[in-house]
Amino acid sequence: MSDSQTTSPPATAHGAPTDRAVPASDAGPDAARAARAATPAWELLLPSVALPARQRGRALQRALRDAITSGRIAGGTRLPASRELAADLGVSRGLITDAYEQLTAEGYLRSGQGAGTWVSGAVRCAVPAGPERADDAREPAIGFLPGTPDLSLFPRAAWTAAHRRALARLPHEALGYPDPRGLPELREALAGLLTRRRGVVADPERIVVCSGVAQALTLVGAVLAGRGGGPLLAAGAAPAPARGVAGGGGTGGGDRSAGAAATEAVGSARGTAAPSTPGQDRPRVALEDPGTAAYRGLFAAVGIDVVPLAVGAEGIDPAELAATGARGAVLTPSHQFPSGIAYSARRRSGLLDWARAADGLLVEDDYDGDFRYDRAPVGALQGLDPGRVVYTGSVSKSLAPGLRLGWMVVPRALVDEVVERKRTMDLGHPVLDQALFADLIGRGDYDRQLRRCQRAYRERRDALVTALAEHFPGTRVTGIAAGLHVIAHLPERYGPRESFLARAQRAGVALAPLDAYACGTAPELHARPGVRLVLGYAHLPPSRIVAAVRQLRHPDR
Repeated sequence: MSDSQTTSPPATAHGAPTDRAVPASDAGPDAARAARAATPAWELLLPSVALPARQRGRALQRALRDAITSGRIAGGTRLPASRELAADLGVSRGLITDAYEQLTAEGYLRSGQGAGTWVSGAVRCAVPAGPERADDAREPAIGFLPGTPDLSLFPRAAWTAAHRRALARLPHEALGYPDPRGLPELREALAGLLTRRRGVVADPERIVVCSGVAQALTLVGAVLAGRGGGPLLAAGAAPAPARGVAGGGGTGGGDRSAGAAATEAVGSARGTAAPSTPGQDRPRVALEDPGTAAYRGLFAAVGIDVVPLAVGAEGIDPAELAATGARGAVLTPSHQFPSGIAYSARRRSGLLDWARAADGLLVEDDYDGDFRYDRAPVGALQGLDPGRVVYTGSVSKSLAPGLRLGWMVVPRALVDEVVERKRTMDLGHPVLDQALFADLIGRGDYDRQLRRCQRAYRERRDALVTALAEHFPGTRVTGIAAGLHVIAHLPERYGPRESFLARAQRAGVALAPLDAYACGTAPELHARPGVRLVLGYAHLPPSRIVAAVRQLRHPDR
């Protein structure tokens, strides 16, 4: 650049240039824009040159860059000559020249022979966030929204100790790119845990460690999309185990009429053209209604259409599932979310018959299967036919959702494809987290954590049920035998629904009505009178639960 052609603002008594626009006659073709902006106060660069000599260069570049991106030096502004700015700041000219050249290379400045140095017009300053609107609704002071455990129960001491042990034990080579299936010792530990606690047929070679159930569903969806309308599972898929599963209801003990109806419906559906709909050629997966709305977005992202199916008193109907032409279905059979029902043995048997007849796949989301309070846990559906069911679970309810640590047990015919999809998605799960969790399981710390949570959550459930009976007499509470939420059916006199929810919002209590989880195939959710709420209680201590219910009943006190 040529310093002789650069116009610099006159210095003040303090040695800094004054805030004066560059005259258009001196500035060339960009003069009009430069003239509209006042020359910046170069004092903003003074803190950077007050640093020790070895830090000044980068600090000066950073200060000038920040001034440009924040808008304090506007686009089109002509900068002082390097010699004059150096004199004003009391530094060497080379320091200023280096800063100009670096920012020119980055695109913040532009210069030309005899034209001086200018702030590039391509720079767009960051727009500061506006103030919060005064009419924004205030955040609820307390909430019964489901899905969150008590994060204060996270076992920090045990986690820290396990972290030290795992890091000391891991060889250096274990910190390279991991096996996308997961760390062998964690898969071994999970196989024992799931078999013992949930009745899962868990071969370590068929376990894939993943970032929670969300990633497990995404992987399954990607495999289904890749298979399209072709065969899904090998003809020789693993048969159902001969032994029974505790609480699960074996296939031989249920009513076979549902399975027979499903088989007949499959044959009928194959011989009848489905109605023409957008995305007709894309594979479909059935979802429970009411259910988890986030599943729809997960499957849509990998090219899968979803079909909602109404959840009845025993679960979804296998015959209705067969009529959809879906390749798979996502279920919460041990404690359906949000209704709280457990699928009957008849429904479980019928759904497995559908999967075998239609070459279909069932995906079991065992999101809170470890938390049963009044009876033994219902065994996993996967234990009845591991060749047709993908079992998924995570530590999101037992430890913390922020850990993003889960697992899936995959039918043998799909393992290689799921593992390859996992490899291309993220190259595998973090090794240290896996080693740490394997340590917790192996030493019994994870079982102790589950028992600790179960005691705390049973106490909170009891506090909620008691408070509802006291302050909302006549309320029927269902889904209380398991999980981290209940369904409260308030009598009609406490409605209508919209008015009740509005009063709750004014009282500072966040609520989720049951019909908020509906997709439209269960019209009875909207037709019934009264107020039905999905009340999550795990994250609240008993005293706050009681206070919140009282506040709902008497919002003006």
